[in-house]
Amino acid sequence: MPPLAAGALTEKVVIDRHTGLAIGGYDPVAFHTDGRAVPGHPDFELQYGGAVWRFCNSGNRAAFAERPDVYMPRFGGYDPVGIAHGVAVAGKPEVWLISDSHLFLFHNSRRLEAFIADARHLTSAAEQKWPAVLQTLSP
Repeated sequence: MPPLAAGALTEKVVIDRHTGLAIGGYDPVAFHTDGRAVPGHPDFELQYGGAVWRFCNSGNRAAFAERPDVYMPRFGGYDPVGIAHGVAVAGKPEVWLISDSHLFLFHNSRRLEAFIADARHLTSAAEQKWPAVLQTLSP
């Protein structure tokens, strides 16, 4: 397996405190390649950013290892609507959207619909508030 790309962006990500899995063990690459949420497999794991990431195959694991900045969910998998309001709310892998080539996870379908209705404004607001929200998250 190739090493992770040097200088790759790291940010705090939604991690299950009991398992250490990022984004519920779902394959972050599959959202982009398969257009659906696909559970990862324990045989295809990678440690990155303090979390265990799972993938459905070795090719997806290799793609993530090479470019985690492309495949990691935006705002670490926290709901962008919550972030736009200054609150870290964990997104759920079952409620997601690829927008502007970024994976976004949402807490529920109502928040997804709100984001779709005003994606540009909510993304901008979330980007502005994200550094402050990061400071509130546990290491």
